Amino acid sequence: MGLSSLIVIGWEPLARRQGDSEYRWVKLCRKKWFGPMDGNTKFTQEDFDAVMGHSTAVTDAAGSVFAAELIEVYPDAKIVLNYRKDLDAWHCSASKTLANVKHNWALWILSFLSRQGFWAWHVYLDFMWSGIFRGLDNDIETGVKRNGKWVYKEHCNMIRGLVPKERLLEWTVEDGWEPLCEFLGKPVPDEPFPHTNAAAGWDNHEDKIAKMYVMEAVQTFVVLSAILVGTGALICKFIL
Repeated sequence: MGLSSLIVIGWEPLARRQGDSEYRWVKLCRKKWFGPMDGNTKFTQEDFDAVMGHSTAVTDAAGSVFAAELIEVYPDAKIVLNYRKDLDAWHCSASKTLANVKHNWALWILSFLSRQGFWAWHVYLDFMWSGIFRGLDNDIETGVKRNGKWVYKEHCNMIRGLVPKERLLEWTVEDGWEPLCEFLGKPVPDEPFPHTNAAAGWDNHEDKIAKMYVMEAVQTFVVLSAILVGTGALICKFIL
């Protein structure tokens, strides 16, 4: 389940990339993965409200990494466990998509030229996905391929153990709108269920992200060029 389906039925999910919020996710990831030495890492609702703003739902990386913490600080929230019937197929898909993001040279270069690109690269590759898949030394590729299956099973079992049955829906994309809408108390939309997170659409997803960061990178390049030209003109004025 992704952003598109929640938007269609009237929820306001946390956007995948919110620009100014991503450095705050880095701070929360540091608190989770590199907390105090006494092990007493405590999250509050205020911690997440500061990052999620007025969102009424959270999915994807943030929802996975902070699942246990979110369940604790939002005790009345409804939880949808989007599981896969074919674990091998999921692992194959994740190995071809998530695990290969670090090989996308365009996104890597843009992380140096775009502020949003910089924080997105670090929060997802260096903290969120590498953390949840236990990728040593931020090695998300090895983490997904080597640990993906047992991390997936452990995550699902953790959710089942933490959430009361009346607040939990175990659901797959193949189930479609009906059980999801019934659980969330929303009318069933008169349109096909979106499949934007499918492996086939991953390349388009990366292209859209790259285009967004390119616009900011161009602005950064223009500003830097103006500074360099101005600095060069001043140097020439005083030297010549």
